Amino acid sequence: MNTLHIKKGDMVVVLSGTDKGKKGAVTASYPSIGKVVVEGVGMRKKHQKPRREGQHGQIVEKQHAINASKVMKVEEQERKAKNKKK
Repeated sequence: MNTLHIKKGDMVVVLSGTDKGKKGAVTASYPSIGKVVVEGVGMRKKHQKPRREGQHGQIVEKQHAINASKVMKVEEQERKAKNKKK
């Protein structure tokens, strides 16, 4: 059984990647693959074709999971910054 240091509902900050520095709440976690879904992070655009006659195609923003190793709990980050300040 795999475990993560992050759980659903935790406030986290992104450590690396294009969304570096963004904060958000974890909406889902997938311990088996080591990924988490964070509010407002990992947004990707999907071009969707029209399915019926008369319907328009559109661009839909979807939220994707990111590696759990790229996030840290906000409390831990604040504690590390406090210790560094001394």
